[in-house]
Amino acid sequence: MHVVYPVVVSALLFSIGVYGVLARRNTILVLMSVELMLNAVNLNLVAFDVWLGDRLHSGQVLTLFVIVIAAAEVGLGLAIILALYRNRRTVDLDHLRDLAEPEPADAADNDAPPAFVAATAGQSPASPGKAENPASPGRAEAAPTGGAYARGEATGSAYARGEETGGGGAADDGGQGPRRGGTP
Repeated sequence: MHVVYPVVVSALLFSIGVYGVLARRNTILVLMSVELMLNAVNLNLVAFDVWLGDRLHSGQVLTLFVIVIAAAEVGLGLAIILALYRNRRTVDLDHLRDLAEPEPADAADNDAPPAFVAATAGQSPASPGKAENPASPGRAEAAPTGGAYARGEATGSAYARGEETGGGGAADDGGQGPRRGGTP
């Protein structure tokens, strides 16, 4: 068999993979397209190894290394995709471009980053770098940021969200407080 046939097939596979990476917006499809490109490279490595008649079969050995790296890439890529889906509820690449949390609607300065706006919210005009604490004058204190943890959203705690926990502890519960899931 001539070397042109596998080279043409691998060129077609690589072209389809490049199209998939550039045109697709689903993260899993982009990952599959990268795998398609790696398989096209593997086909070229094996084809040229056979065509050149290498005694050490270095093209096939390199193909094995590429397969191992591709398997590790898939595992890590899927783990990242699952983490993104848990946080953002989407795997669409257009919605994943912004890595920061959404900015609050009541931010005073739209040009400044959210952390800067939150840190400078309690400043007085006389001291631009410090927020005054009325309990101890002269000491600087950072203003609360109001992030997801401060609002109780990221912790998933029913107490932080102000929900009822169901059931209740007896008077002699040993100081453990109310229990979840009904009465004891």
